[in-house]
Amino acid sequence: MKPSVVVIGGGTGNFSVLSGLKVHEIDPDLTAVVAMSDSGGSSGRLRDELGQLPPGDIRQCLVALASDAEQGAMLRQLFTHRFSMGEGLEGHSVGNLLLAALTEITGAHDRAIEAASKLLNIRGRVLPVTLTDTHLHAVLSDGRELEEEALIDTRGNEDGAEIDHVFLSPLAYAFPPVLEAIANADLIVLSPGDLYTSLIPNLLAQGVSEAIRSTRARLVYVTNLMTKPGETDGFTAERFVSEVNRYIGHESRIDVVVVNSAEFSERVQQRYLQLGARPVEYDISRMKALVPWVVESDLVAEGIFVRHDPDKLADAVMSLLPKIVQNEASGGTPAAGN
Repeated sequence: MKPSVVVIGGGTGNFSVLSGLKVHEIDPDLTAVVAMSDSGGSSGRLRDELGQLPPGDIRQCLVALASDAEQGAMLRQLFTHRFSMGEGLEGHSVGNLLLAALTEITGAHDRAIEAASKLLNIRGRVLPVTLTDTHLHAVLSDGRELEEEALIDTRGNEDGAEIDHVFLSPLAYAFPPVLEAIANADLIVLSPGDLYTSLIPNLLAQGVSEAIRSTRARLVYVTNLMTKPGETDGFTAERFVSEVNRYIGHESRIDVVVVNSAEFSERVQQRYLQLGARPVEYDISRMKALVPWVVESDLVAEGIFVRHDPDKLADAVMSLLPKIVQNEASGGTPAAGN
């Protein structure tokens, strides 16, 4: 029987995790859970103009899980193609437009995702964390409140005010299949990505954090490679872990943290420093005080931008399954270590 793996997040983080897991030799049963609070770019325009839920992060997960056959490769290109000109079309991706059209045809966002999943012949399934039309809000340390994900995502760090907390308004209720998937999972992976605008919005949907607290599944968190200006300035990996646990509502719910142990070239560090971003550092002794199991691994695919390498990431995550099974069989708790 295939192990059941649920991947929770949004944006490029989910894409990287799913792309690697899809082709891994263990071949897990994959479910992607995706945040629904995006309000910028093509997704935001479709949301405003058509009154639909944002399709962008859903599209990325569908593409990540799409068939590798020749027809699937062409469909992946179609879904990712973005118009560079044209009045009303510039900036839109074809995949977003197709999901919007399928929503009108089927009459429901979840049925549109099912239809797109069949078109792309995906391995696994993609679930919106909520079907509620909701927006992300952030309260800053100076008391100001930012409304909508796009403003939070792009604000930068010029004023020096940290994000105190985020919330959804109106209240969003978890899509029931999401809660079922979490309850039946063997492994839950919290993807890297923008902490407050990609990952945590999933935890804010009513019922999700409660389901994570009560599931039998091991909870794995893959930390970010770089900080983000205006969102996680100066954050260490330990700070990321503490924040995620705070929104789950349990100070030590995360079972395993996967951190990058590879160093970045000076050229890359200088490029990111000019953008106000720094590598996410960690202290292994402090991390082991927060979580029972720490995995240190080279996770980097270094190019113009720093990204998680999908294959390295999949290997690091899936290597946990035999150890988890062994520890559960013996009734023990995983020991911290590599």
